[in-house]
Amino acid sequence: MDDNTSYFDRISADVPDQSGSAAPNYSAGRDNPAKGTQGSTKALFFGGMTVGLLCSLLVVAIAYVGFGMQNSIQQMTGQAVQINRKEGSAITSDLVAKLQALEETIDKYYYLGEVTNEELQTGIYRGIMESLGDPYSEYYSAEELSALMEQTQGVYYGIGAYISLDTETTLPKISGVIEGAPAEAANLRANDLIYEVNGESTYGLTLTEVVAMIKGPEETDVVLTIMREGEADYLDVTVARKKVETPTVTLEMLEDGMAYIQVTEFDEVTVDQFADALATARGSGMKGMILDLRANPGGSLNAVVEMARMLLPEGMIVYTEDKNGQRSEYTCDGKREFDLPMVVLVDMNSASASEIMAGAIKDHGIGVLVGTKTFGKGIVQQIMPFRDGSAVKITISAYYTPNGHNIHNIGINPDVEVEFDGKAYYGSEERPDNQLEKAKEVLLELMGK
Repeated sequence: MDDNTSYFDRISADVPDQSGSAAPNYSAGRDNPAKGTQGSTKALFFGGMTVGLLCSLLVVAIAYVGFGMQNSIQQMTGQAVQINRKEGSAITSDLVAKLQALEETIDKYYYLGEVTNEELQTGIYRGIMESLGDPYSEYYSAEELSALMEQTQGVYYGIGAYISLDTETTLPKISGVIEGAPAEAANLRANDLIYEVNGESTYGLTLTEVVAMIKGPEETDVVLTIMREGEADYLDVTVARKKVETPTVTLEMLEDGMAYIQVTEFDEVTVDQFADALATARGSGMKGMILDLRANPGGSLNAVVEMARMLLPEGMIVYTEDKNGQRSEYTCDGKREFDLPMVVLVDMNSASASEIMAGAIKDHGIGVLVGTKTFGKGIVQQIMPFRDGSAVKITISAYYTPNGHNIHNIGINPDVEVEFDGKAYYGSEERPDNQLEKAKEVLLELMGK
């Protein structure tokens, strides 16, 4: 991704489910909890200029070192520190001296182990970004940036299986496999319990730790020792790690020519997947569409703009304004305007790029929004890489819907409000979805049924 690529950060309002809900192993998958109908997550990093430095060291033993630290600072601030800085910079000789005093104090008193210079420096970098008070601006090490690039591309190296925690045995289990992925070719099945990975026991490990064990370079093998219902003994299954594209778009043709298309996030691969779904639906006699953006936390600005151009009439899709008032516009030529009735499902976890899409559809009046108010993230982040492979992600602008609405901390209200009946959904094997049923009802009315 180049340094001009903007995207919409995954929101922090979603709560990760660490027990029971599927965590897609996108390398074997991503090592974050999976998005279900009602939730998703992305991790955020926090520090503090000084606090972040200390937090990166876990817990600093609390001894009374204030007097000694003060003496060290006084001694060091008396020394000449040559630095290059712009007028009004926060980086002063006093700051450098204090950082040196902190380093000396940690080196002299910190009890819980040795800390490398790299760990100290990373804590400082994280702390600078945390000082902005913006949960969407953060520092990435080179390794974290590489992982992020994989996530935003929607392409991963692994076995293509979803992993969750079996509550009865506390072992990880296969909860599903991606069609055409190595896991399917190796005949891994839903509910297979993963007893060992490459001979190492998985008992007591977290999902993240198990995912990390399954991950590895492309064209290498990983051996999963599994327990399968109906088998008298353990099964050793060898799976080749390969490049796996994560499906972010699903299509189902419903009754009366209604097409149901769910978009789980806006990655680079989502554009082609969405185009294929639309073409398939039209070829299957689509007479109206339900576009499900619930629990979609956002993603790439470029992806949502390209997808909006497959639906909107001629005109504005979205525009952004930066701190200097500079405006960037994203428009549509209307040549592929969607000409059938449309309903868009949204909820409190529809955020960022999802709100771009929903807001544009609502402002242009080409679809009806059903569900609950969206999350309300109306700002844009950009990745700024450095020469050492690290990077920062920083908020660079606010975005506005075609009619000029900034929905940050506000959200978008649906045209038809329907609260999700979670008790009914999770209390039955049939998984009745009252919001989807209402969307069908509204779409049938639009279709004149």
